[in-house]
Amino acid sequence: MSKKLFIHSLTALLLATAGSAALAQSGATRIVVAFPPGGPADTLARVVANEVAPILGENVIVENKPGANGALAANEVARSNPDGKTVFLSSTGAIAVNPGLYNKLTYDPADFVPVTMLIATPEVLALSAKSGMESFEDLKTQASSGNGVTLASSGIGSMPHMAIAQLTRSTGVDALHVPYSGAAPAINDSIGGQVDGFFGDISGLLQFLKDGRLKPVGVASQKRSPALPDVPTFSELGYPDVIAINWYGVFAPKGTPADAINHLNKAFNKAMQTPKVQEYVKSTGVESFSTTPEEFAKMVSDDSAKWAALIEAENITVDE
Repeated sequence: MSKKLFIHSLTALLLATAGSAALAQSGATRIVVAFPPGGPADTLARVVANEVAPILGENVIVENKPGANGALAANEVARSNPDGKTVFLSSTGAIAVNPGLYNKLTYDPADFVPVTMLIATPEVLALSAKSGMESFEDLKTQASSGNGVTLASSGIGSMPHMAIAQLTRSTGVDALHVPYSGAAPAINDSIGGQVDGFFGDISGLLQFLKDGRLKPVGVASQKRSPALPDVPTFSELGYPDVIAINWYGVFAPKGTPADAINHLNKAFNKAMQTPKVQEYVKSTGVESFSTTPEEFAKMVSDDSAKWAALIEAENITVDE
């Protein structure tokens, strides 16, 4: 084979390969996640992707786009073709908290159509085993004694921060909020006793609650968590306004046809009922859901109004 013919053949092969890859990619559904690999949201996305793929009858690819409080992922999805092939897996923060927190967002939550909620996890107040406090009453006593109480969150405007703001506003407890750059360092310092405790997702704290390094003293939900059946809700403790639940759900770009939204809704809801997903749900302490697009939209709207009101009332601000 001549050198010229070889180059032409190689070029044709590469073009054919690229074309096949592009064709395969076009037949796949993308789940864009606003968090890095290895975290709870990424794990959820990958578990669900494996189960929803055979239901949709095509490959489902998870793409991680962390950064800018969810803005990178949100913008990626908002700019995507609204054909039902690209969806945004978001937590409460990017859709329902950020609009009330930031004066300017590079994306508009109205650019997304709710498909379905996947899971929800209540926030739990977990005190350091080194704090010497065993209950919420102990925390109230220490806060009023002049010794002070420090509670960590995963960052300003995070769901743990929202829970702390609810707690101090509803109970009158004077606790110093200590924001961290993520849940991991906040949990580490809570375990180490550098702060008195952390208000976080049950799913992210379960292992530390089970091994005794952190003590759960109150759950911010309407009912007790199946993962922590012996831990009272704040409503039971006399504070029914302390309700902070972090959900994860699927959204499609605005303009996605209604039939495509309904198709995705049915597929994701069916995936959530598979044994693999239910095993994940049980092991992490989250609760799974199957909602209609309309039901999920109502929840998003209610949460957006709720958190915007709290942010305004507590004058919570971030550096932009």
